[in-house]
Amino acid sequence: MDKIIIEGGYRLEGEVTISGAKNAVLPLMAACILTEGKNTFTNVPDLADVRTMSKLLRILGAEVEFEDGVLYVDTSKLSNWIAPYELVKTMRASVLVLGPLTARFGRSRVSLPGGCAIGERPIDQHLKGLGLLGAKIHIEEGYIETFASRLRGNIIPFDISTVTGTENIMLAAVLAEGDTMILNAACEPEVVELANVLNKMGARIKGAGTDIITIKGVDRLYPIDGYQIMPDRIETGTFMVASALTKGDILIKGCRFENVGAVVGKLLEAGVDISLVDGGIRVKGSDRVKSIDITTLPYPGFPTDMQAQMMTLMSIADGLSVITETIFPQRFMHAGELRRMGAEIKLVGSSAVVKGVPYLSGAPVMASDLRASASLVLAGLAARGKTQISRVYHLDRGYEKLDKKLESLGARIWRESE
Repeated sequence: MDKIIIEGGYRLEGEVTISGAKNAVLPLMAACILTEGKNTFTNVPDLADVRTMSKLLRILGAEVEFEDGVLYVDTSKLSNWIAPYELVKTMRASVLVLGPLTARFGRSRVSLPGGCAIGERPIDQHLKGLGLLGAKIHIEEGYIETFASRLRGNIIPFDISTVTGTENIMLAAVLAEGDTMILNAACEPEVVELANVLNKMGARIKGAGTDIITIKGVDRLYPIDGYQIMPDRIETGTFMVASALTKGDILIKGCRFENVGAVVGKLLEAGVDISLVDGGIRVKGSDRVKSIDITTLPYPGFPTDMQAQMMTLMSIADGLSVITETIFPQRFMHAGELRRMGAEIKLVGSSAVVKGVPYLSGAPVMASDLRASASLVLAGLAARGKTQISRVYHLDRGYEKLDKKLESLGARIWRESE
């Protein structure tokens, strides 16, 4: 197991290219279950979660190869409909196979994902949607079992906006008989990406990116060849904050400005200089960071996956800021580790009150989840002295070679075995 060591206080400058989005490629891999043949994707990030989903698809009978950012998924010999606990427990996104397995085989057996470090994330809306599509659902011995000779289109009114729930029902409904309408659908760019790919496979989906998605069922889908995965908007935001924290000057290439509007708006409010230039987004940190208030919301609001990174920035800002988490109210485990580095943070219910301090100090800290890992790396970049971050396997689930990219920008960062 690795740990990351950072010698803080160095200004970041240069160019960095954003990798493909983890939260886009995982549902696209699940979508391959609906086809019979060889699918290929490019710009695929080399992440632990991608490798886990690859293992799961192989267990289901697919042939999967991954090399130099190109992913091959051949599902022509898919024969298994069971997703075992051993894999699902390591990655919640594994539950995305529930819908497509039910649509293709008329049945599935998928382990319940359970809770995680950022709080309970139930899949009741997934099951509600599948039930309305005509699936019979049983839960026993920690597994969800679904049965349906063929799913039937229906109106699916979600009680809350859920990204994976929206994706799972889309994946099930594309092969259902008749029309499906998802109400209160998630609007995230990754949902739009999935809809675009499914349509290229032969599906008939409209309204992705709005809160009402309509799907006309088709009899079959076809493999897709050479689809380029969209850039990761959370990695984009993370490098923006890295520049702001280190008073840096970074050109972020290969990203989509339109997908990070809420983050850009808050950073501008905090006094960070951001401009759209030929080749990407240029982010220049200022000598003085202003305190701002943040509330996480479903897209296009401020993303919960950027909350921890912005807390790190607010910890050295002038004044007092209040960060309110409405998506996962328990997602503040990084606050205690930031306090070990000198941050002044008080948790009050689903909010964190952050009083900016002149500087952070390097310290041994421990990552609790993916985005908490990123926030601690960012804190280490800005801190005085040396920071040691344990459990960085969380980081490798969602960031492709983050330490190497930061090193190329001038950071003093390296890995050691624990």
